[in-house]
Amino acid sequence: GAAVIEEVDDDGFTGLLGQKIFLVCMNYHYTGVLTGVNHTFLLLSDPSIVYDTGAWNAKSWSFAESLHVKQWRVRLSAIESWGLAGK
Repeated sequence: GAAVIEEVDDDGFTGLLGQKIFLVCMNYHYTGVLTGVNHTFLLLSDPSIVYDTGAWNAKSWSFAESLHVKQWRVRLSAIESWGLAGK
């Protein structure tokens, strides 16, 4: 049978505040601790660009580089999908 989908008012990000997330974006992928959310962007602490994920079940990214800054902003309109970072 068909699954029941419940509509919620949450924007999908506030529940992840304080956790390390992974963002699949139009040009690059990012990972970092989600420390801020507004209507335009997300704020990541300890951010990195993930150039190559490697195998999804691997314990670390195949090729990721720290942005060497404390915080980085990612525009919401560029995000295709997101979730907790498993690596």
